[in-house]
Amino acid sequence: MSNTVLMQISEGIALLTLNRPEKLNALNYELIDRLMSLLDQIEVNNAVGAVIITGAGTRAFSAGGDIHEFSESVAEGVNPAVRDFVRRGQGLTARLEAFPKPVIAAVNGIAYGGGCEIIEAVHLAIASDRARFARPEIKLGMPPTFGGTQRLPRLAGRKRALELLLTGEDFLADRAREMGLVNDVVPHEDLIPAAGDLARRIMAYSPLAVRAIITAVTRGLNMSISEGLLVESEQFAQMVPTDDLADALAAWKGRRIHDDPPGPGLLSRYF
Repeated sequence: MSNTVLMQISEGIALLTLNRPEKLNALNYELIDRLMSLLDQIEVNNAVGAVIITGAGTRAFSAGGDIHEFSESVAEGVNPAVRDFVRRGQGLTARLEAFPKPVIAAVNGIAYGGGCEIIEAVHLAIASDRARFARPEIKLGMPPTFGGTQRLPRLAGRKRALELLLTGEDFLADRAREMGLVNDVVPHEDLIPAAGDLARRIMAYSPLAVRAIITAVTRGLNMSISEGLLVESEQFAQMVPTDDLADALAAWKGRRIHDDPPGPGLLSRYF
């Protein structure tokens, strides 16, 4: 079994560690396939409510695609390059973006190229104050291939994204936060605890509601507002017959009637 990605499950959180530290956790084909396989396992594991992705070692989240490997695909021609490299990478980022459980990137070091594209695709991200980011594909004479030309402009705005994509210059965690690429920047030693705290805050609520929100946001971003509102309505309609919604509404009404503060039981799950 491949050890290019390690998985540890604790308290309902799956910690996935990109595990090629000697290669700065570069995304070779084996690693991408392993990560996709683990996501398949996590999706059907009801004991897991959230995912954290980080990098092994002290230097990198991921330096991006494995250049030595994908250059061999490029040398074979257009069809192998697109099939083996582009489709594989785009499949990964699309899977992360649409994953039904919250995925949080804990950016522990450099996040370049495909590593940055993972961060663009996941739902939430927290960066160490040591993290650095870059979109250096132009230095290799190519555009990004894992979705970066599409997701980065949606996050950072067209002009800021084009500046980064066309210059390949790296930038620090504070700028990544200012652009909306990450949610927060924390001291390096607090990174995994901060990501875990964020995951637990989300997991306190109905997993069905969490899934509905992720689905509505992810699908709606690529639609007109009127089409997105239909998706929102559909996701709400799916919640109507569930115990999760019934229990939350009953808890709310009970709280309003008795004017009791939420305690450690049912109410604290919802309020």
